[in-house]
Amino acid sequence: MTTPVRRRLGPLVELGGPVLLVVAAGLVATVVSRSTQIYVLQAIVAVAMVVAIYVFIGNSGVLSFGQISFVAVGAFTAGVMTVPLALKGAILRDLFPILRDHELGNIASLALAAGVGAVLAVLVGLPLMRLSGLAAGIATFAVLEITNNLLREWTAIGPGATTLSLVPQTTGPGQATVGVLLVIGVAYAYQRSRFGRRLRATREDPAAAQAVGISIHRQRLGAFVLSGALCGFAGGLYVHMLGSISTGQVYLELTFLTLAMLVVGGMTSLWGAVVGALSVSALDSFLAEAERGALPNGSRLVVVGALMALILVLRPSGITGGKELRL
Repeated sequence: MTTPVRRRLGPLVELGGPVLLVVAAGLVATVVSRSTQIYVLQAIVAVAMVVAIYVFIGNSGVLSFGQISFVAVGAFTAGVMTVPLALKGAILRDLFPILRDHELGNIASLALAAGVGAVLAVLVGLPLMRLSGLAAGIATFAVLEITNNLLREWTAIGPGATTLSLVPQTTGPGQATVGVLLVIGVAYAYQRSRFGRRLRATREDPAAAQAVGISIHRQRLGAFVLSGALCGFAGGLYVHMLGSISTGQVYLELTFLTLAMLVVGGMTSLWGAVVGALSVSALDSFLAEAERGALPNGSRLVVVGALMALILVLRPSGITGGKELRL
């Protein structure tokens, strides 16, 4: 195949590979039993979360433990705003009036979840995006801890330490697939844009990037906010898939699993994010079922952690090599 043809088909292949994997998973979800379907849906929604995290970590090279904070606020925003109004006043009496007295539809709640995630990312990112390395990791972990405590203790914005229930379960195979394809499309458009290229330049050689006039803080902040919006949207899909949610479901375990997915697949490519999310989700679901039988509780996290460590030792760039799918 000639070089010009490769160049023309290259972008289609890069985007087409992740899209086909997600569409295939969505089709599988329509034909399996209900007990199996929930695992497939969890894998598809996990792709949205991991791709959203990849937008910042993969392009900037800055490790963040706080992206699940935006998933959490997105999930609780979409959940609280879609609980039926007739029941909300009885089960969530302490909410701010603007939250207690209004109800949104499914699509509007997802858009609001993305907006809240973006706003929180702006507030957090303005000071933190000047940090790099270990300092950035510790600071973003602090954001995760603060967000979790606010959601767990402040009953004016949610159910507090109790479970938020009665959320409409609208994330079926169709909505999950379309939602994830939207996230993938936005992530791909960003990484192909001049903003994505500038951010990757700061990842590869910060001094050289600054020398040609690229603002590291501005580029990181832009990716952080976009990642926050996509994480919030993924959180909305997540809560509408489960129908209920608690703060524990969007805290340390989900942070560990999504980062493991990104590391295993290859954190510097969109293809790696999708492959890692689907493959680790499949392993996690298999082990979750095995824990109901022969395996002791907690075995799945031990195995996933061991797999991540093995990948980091033997193939630090992940199973895709951190590269996009090529012809």
